[in-house]
Amino acid sequence: MNTDQILAEIREANLSYLMLAQSLIRSDLEQALYRLGVSEDTAQMIAALTPAQMMKIASGNTLLCRFRMDDDLVWGLLTNHGKSAANDAVSRLHASILMAGRHQEAA
Repeated sequence: MNTDQILAEIREANLSYLMLAQSLIRSDLEQALYRLGVSEDTAQMIAALTPAQMMKIASGNTLLCRFRMDDDLVWGLLTNHGKSAANDAVSRLHASILMAGRHQEAA
């Protein structure tokens, strides 16, 4: 993949992310705050963006979204390939609880 292709992919990802974020925020603010990991002020700004503003923001060469799982414990829980589906579900639930706690700390 060359640089032009990477930049085009970033722009597309940015626009998709902004559209998804705006839709989530408008449909259920509390869920959006948790799922996006953003503050209420940021969510209100995203909700108020016009289509032209979203296109302008998305056209940059910096990826707007980022991985929120920045420690080994959460990654370990998410990638745990347990022997049973029940164990996998418990690991994912545990990871969700950890991330929700971090969202509360950031808010």
